[in-house]
Amino acid sequence: MEPDEKNPSSKFGEPRKFDPNFKGPIYNRSCTDVLCCILFVLALLGYFLVGILAWSQGDPRKVIYPTDSSGQFCGQAGTPLEKKPFLFYFNIMKCASPLVLLEFQCPTTQICVEKCPDRFMTLKKVISSTNDRNYYERYCKEGADLSTMNLLQILKDGLCPAIIVPSKPFTHRCFPALGKNRDGAVVVGNKTVFEDGEKEIINSTDLLEGAKSSNKVKELRLVAMKIFEDYTQSWHWILLGLVIAMVISLIFIILMRYLAGVMVWVMIVMVILVIGYGIFHCYMEYAKLKQQPGSDVTLQDLGLQTDFAVYLEIRQTWLAFLIILCILEVIIILLLIFLRKRILIAIALIKEASRAIGYVMSSLFYPLLTFAIVALVIAYWAITAVFLSTSNEPIYKVFNETDCPYSRMTCDPKTFNTSNVTSVCSDAQCLFAFYGGETYYHKYLIVLQFYNLFLFFWCANFVTAMGQVTLAGAFASYYWTLNKPDDLPAFPIFSSLGRALRYHTGSLAFGALILSIVQVIRVLLEYLDHKLKGAQNKFAKFLLTCLKCCFWCLEKFIKFLNRNAYIMMAIYGKNFCTSARDAFFLLMRNIIRVAVLDKVTDFLLFLGKLLIVGLVGIFSFFFFSGRVRATQDVGFTLNYYWVPILTVVVGSYLIAHGFFSVYAMCVDTLFLCFCEDLERNDGSTNRPYFMSPELRDILSVSKTDEEDGQMEDEAQAEAQDQGQEDQEIELKQQAIQKQEQNEEDAEKPQETGEEKPQ
Repeated sequence: MEPDEKNPSSKFGEPRKFDPNFKGPIYNRSCTDVLCCILFVLALLGYFLVGILAWSQGDPRKVIYPTDSSGQFCGQAGTPLEKKPFLFYFNIMKCASPLVLLEFQCPTTQICVEKCPDRFMTLKKVISSTNDRNYYERYCKEGADLSTMNLLQILKDGLCPAIIVPSKPFTHRCFPALGKNRDGAVVVGNKTVFEDGEKEIINSTDLLEGAKSSNKVKELRLVAMKIFEDYTQSWHWILLGLVIAMVISLIFIILMRYLAGVMVWVMIVMVILVIGYGIFHCYMEYAKLKQQPGSDVTLQDLGLQTDFAVYLEIRQTWLAFLIILCILEVIIILLLIFLRKRILIAIALIKEASRAIGYVMSSLFYPLLTFAIVALVIAYWAITAVFLSTSNEPIYKVFNETDCPYSRMTCDPKTFNTSNVTSVCSDAQCLFAFYGGETYYHKYLIVLQFYNLFLFFWCANFVTAMGQVTLAGAFASYYWTLNKPDDLPAFPIFSSLGRALRYHTGSLAFGALILSIVQVIRVLLEYLDHKLKGAQNKFAKFLLTCLKCCFWCLEKFIKFLNRNAYIMMAIYGKNFCTSARDAFFLLMRNIIRVAVLDKVTDFLLFLGKLLIVGLVGIFSFFFFSGRVRATQDVGFTLNYYWVPILTVVVGSYLIAHGFFSVYAMCVDTLFLCFCEDLERNDGSTNRPYFMSPELRDILSVSKTDEEDGQMEDEAQAEAQDQGQEDQEIELKQQAIQKQEQNEEDAEKPQETGEEKPQ
């Protein structure tokens, strides 16, 4: 029991013992977590069945094409409305009603037309004269005959609109051709006021409100069209920017293979300089806008604008950028100051990782396979979600203007004219409202959508786990080879991938399942938070915030544990739980090294990604914004120059992250192997270390110093205790001698007195 009390590492399992037959990843292994493998396969089969069911029931045309009041698609090929691609509203001002937000459909008759109207016309004038009747009938329902029917009958049956105004097509819908005159007033066809053909006078601003409410996403779709146009004009330059980012990343990786220490310090200095230039540029833009009128408007007063270039004309925008970059610069400098000694240790580990990657060059291209599979998973999830969301049936409701007991109730357009609704409510109409359904399939659509989301997380995490196990197995093969690279196995990446798929599919699925459950819970918490935004219960908001924070931390911890569990799994071939336990105990036995190296190495690799993104971002900013004269004659004009810039920046980060993620996985694998190497071997001839001498010297210094310090403290404590014991013994001996001397002195006078009487 005494060794256990003195050795705290025994609380986290026994250290690894020397095994002369251990040469790295074990090849003779068995399948692990078979039950979870079966469950994952069954879940995938169910996922495919959900996709087939959604594709058989769904109809993406509901998203692409507009729908008239009868639920028919405008402009759909192979239908009677193939040559009528535009949706026309009888009375677009009714679209300003709050019912648009409740029913997601404008409460007015809508028909499909060949062209949007280009002139002012009223039904009253057309009926009273024979001119333009044929033109007006284009915007009436089928069966309307203006030559035989009177005005009241047409309006009562809702066969024709009371008025048509000049309109322009947008997103396959006819909207009034609104504009402004020299005085700034809203006009339609150079008119601000006009009659509706019945009793009232219509203001052009009323049409403006109706046009805005009829399509809440009109401005967003306009932005989307402009963005798409920018992509069509600049896609080849964007591709060139991404290629440049890939070349820079490869150059960084190659240079780090031979000059890891120099490159890390160059990377650190360059990051500080790039962020410093960003601070300088933001300050210059902020100062330049000081004298311009209107630049002092706040972002809150400006609100949401579709033209994002407006935000760059405001001083507050550049001030926000300036503050963010200053905070980032200060944080990086402070971290570098406090972690300067730890950076030297992390650089040594990065050097060893560079050697490993240099001998396993195929590891640099493996992230491309992971990215391709994840892209397929995302595409399958998105397509299935769209088909599920469009697999409802058209629902029709009663719309009317006067009081009616049947208002907003569901109806059937085929039997509506023969029902008693028309007799009770003379102006009632049965119009298409939205898509829904009452069958079991439609009732459980939300469950199928949830299943689709859950399987998306599970599959994406499984692919990521497969990539981590594959890289870990390849780098572990490199580490546990004495004669590097002569004895390195051939095709280590393919061998490791084969072992992962053949033996550990269940374990990968198990680890991905745990992480997916936590991620789905986080999605549900975000959904609840969105629903409770308008709630007044502060305790519920506080509790929800705490739960979100706790599950965020839990997700980070599970990712960290899974990552190290996959490394142990790639080496020893054990199941997920055993591998996670062994990895956790090994890390706890080396907790000091973990605290020193893990986050410091991640921080250095993050600086590398930040540098690549910063360099490519600055280059793309000057190119696409036309700040450099050499780039002003490239032959295109952009609506939003930030679109290609943002695309290049995000793409560059993903590319850099893909390359540096290989480094991160290599560092983690080498670190765990190093810890096991120290436990298994002692560096003697019979038990040599597998690590390189440079790695041993650097990584051993932290623990050696600590152990030396502990030994010195223990020696001093023992010497002090020994000195105290010796002093106590000496005092006791002196006391005993003094007592004996006193007793002898007391006996001498008695002997003298006895002799005198004699």
